[in-house]
Amino acid sequence: MKHRSLAGFIRGAVFAALTIMATGLVSGPGFVSQAEAAVVSSVAVNGNQRVDADTIRAYLLVKPGRSFSAEDVDESLKALFETGLFSDVQINQRGSTLVVHVEENPIINRINFEGNKKFKDDQLKGVVSSQPRGVFTRAKVQNDVQRILELYRRSGRFQGSVTPKVIDLPENRVNLVYEVSEGPKTGVSRITFIGNQHYSDGRLRNVVQTRESGLLSFLRSGDTYDPDRLSSDEERLRRFYLNRGFADYQLVSSVADLDRERNAFFVTFTMDEGPEYRFGQIQVDSIIPGIDPQSLMRLVTTDEGDVYSSEKVEKSMEAITIELASSGYAFAQVRPRVDRDPVNHTIGITYIVDEGPRAYIERIEISGNDRTRDYVIRREFDISEGDAYNRVLIDRAERRLRNLNYFDKVTVGAQPGSAPDRVIVTVSVQEKATGELSFGAGYSTSDGVLGDVSLTERNFLGRGYFVRAAVGAGESSKTYEFAFTDPYFLGRRVSAGFNVYRKDYEDNDYRSYDYTTTGGGITFGFPITEDFTVQLGYKIEQQEIDVPDFDIDTDPISACRNSSKAVCLAEGDTLVSSAVWSMIYDTLDNRLDPRDGMYGKLTQEIAGVGGDVSFVRTTASASLYRELLVDQEVIGMLRVQGGNITGLGEDVRLLDAFYKGGETIRGFESSGIGPRDIASDDHDALGAKYFAAATAEVVFPFPALPRELGLRAALFADAGTAWGTDISESDVPGIDVVDENGIRSSVGASLLWASPLGPIRADFAYVLSKEDYDETQFFRIGGGTKF
Repeated sequence: MKHRSLAGFIRGAVFAALTIMATGLVSGPGFVSQAEAAVVSSVAVNGNQRVDADTIRAYLLVKPGRSFSAEDVDESLKALFETGLFSDVQINQRGSTLVVHVEENPIINRINFEGNKKFKDDQLKGVVSSQPRGVFTRAKVQNDVQRILELYRRSGRFQGSVTPKVIDLPENRVNLVYEVSEGPKTGVSRITFIGNQHYSDGRLRNVVQTRESGLLSFLRSGDTYDPDRLSSDEERLRRFYLNRGFADYQLVSSVADLDRERNAFFVTFTMDEGPEYRFGQIQVDSIIPGIDPQSLMRLVTTDEGDVYSSEKVEKSMEAITIELASSGYAFAQVRPRVDRDPVNHTIGITYIVDEGPRAYIERIEISGNDRTRDYVIRREFDISEGDAYNRVLIDRAERRLRNLNYFDKVTVGAQPGSAPDRVIVTVSVQEKATGELSFGAGYSTSDGVLGDVSLTERNFLGRGYFVRAAVGAGESSKTYEFAFTDPYFLGRRVSAGFNVYRKDYEDNDYRSYDYTTTGGGITFGFPITEDFTVQLGYKIEQQEIDVPDFDIDTDPISACRNSSKAVCLAEGDTLVSSAVWSMIYDTLDNRLDPRDGMYGKLTQEIAGVGGDVSFVRTTASASLYRELLVDQEVIGMLRVQGGNITGLGEDVRLLDAFYKGGETIRGFESSGIGPRDIASDDHDALGAKYFAAATAEVVFPFPALPRELGLRAALFADAGTAWGTDISESDVPGIDVVDENGIRSSVGASLLWASPLGPIRADFAYVLSKEDYDETQFFRIGGGTKF
């Protein structure tokens, strides 16, 4: 027993010694162990230059006259380091005094950037957290380096590097320099799709925003890798498939692999399309008494047998919800019940109308709008604080906010309010640039080289106003324009705007006279539905015709030599004052490059509201687009158009008639068809009172060329006519008017180039039928840009 007790005593002594040594290593010289709490009578601070000693003492857990432990010292050290004010802190006990020695971080005198060209200094200063007259810390600088690198990566430069340099100055100050090596732009070498069977890679590349790099990549920004853009592309692909019948579509993965040697990304989308579905039986079922389901069927846009589309389901839900809300059922909830038949590949939809939870909107909280006013965002909501909460209407507002094109991101959510029946709607936006300084360039066969400069702001003053000022010039033309539109006039969903303009046209191969018009107008737009709009307006303009080498004070019949005598008689000034109204129906999927949908417009102008002339001019057009072979990107288009002008108690003037040619029926010159004076040297066009035309066109990818070049081809057939004039030989002696309403027709091929400098189109037409006096033209080119 004695032997064991002695051995135990020795082991205990050794363990105690090791514990004391370990405690000493942790606590440092002069500190007691946790078991030996100590007391100091004072706390001394040294090494500080800017920070007051009392401020340092305030962070300490050790207080004079109170016992403390090693943990208290450790926590005091952490607290002082976390202030970011000190590069080093030491705490020691000397007798009854606790000594705190600090080394303060330098103060930043100035921040400079070197080597940056892509982003200006002000842009980089907005990214870094270090600021002049702020405290310098190495952790903050390293964080700034990562922020700058992330900014460059977002712009597609993944080989960039940033080196921070610190220049010491007197009085513990430093200058901070970020040396930036931007590196070349990292493009997207290839976009690949795996699992797509119904749509080709080329078709899907037109769906996503990310673009492949090419010869003209320096003019584009979409061919750089951006993770946010990739996430947006995932959603675009999902919506694309769900709106075309593929209800089982799943995106398995989207991967962007960086090849550092080639400085390029390879983006791969892997998907499972699933089968194509069509709508099965469509019904409306109401659980709320007093609602007739059959009366709501007229609002449903999903028809049995049509290709399934989630967008049509959403629009049907919105239409029913709005109808019920306007009928007093504020809490009515519409939800689709899906009856999927995987064998026959049909999806039946039953719209269930139920009494939703009685929840009210407590408030709408908006964040992220540094520039856009709150009310510009709130007015996109059909509901406000105190109204019944309805998720369908919230989703509709979110879609409207995205369509404004003011924001890069829009997220609308809901949070519990102050009571169980209260909901807080949260709106988070990320703003983007809405101003545009554009330089236009183009060419037309009729007016030669064209150019314009315009300044456009879609969200002027953050109030949602649209403002545009433009100046243009061509070989024989000059134009000036200013336009302003308020999309929510007087706080209502009614657009109101005005424009003023001046256009100067000199005589050329298609006109034997100079023509100037100066005017302006106002327009009001009333959206009836999402697709249907009515516009009302008024315009007034001063028109002037000037025939070169012609003196109007002399006899026009004898003095008019080169031009038509009808043109000479029209020389002078005329004031035209007219009311205008239009009806517009628009379901196009894309206004710039439509592939599906319809666009129709009916316009009528009634002149005689004051002014010098009176007439009624009516024009109508309708265009239908369909994807014929979706996997081959073959698009079909049919268009019909026509017009009529009738004088009110007077003849139709030369300037008010329709001038038609190659822009309507390819194969003819500008103003190449319609009534004409063949007695004049230039066979001047006199304009037509009536016109009608039709076009059929098929657009397809250009064979054997890479899709990224943006080249496509088209085959077309045009037919139409223009006829009728109030100018007669009995009224104007010495003219010889020819006017036949025979059908003019042509067939041909076109080359379309979606170039980085804008869309360019070249048409090659062969005329099948014409009148003897018509002016033909085999080749026609037109195009322009905004860059």
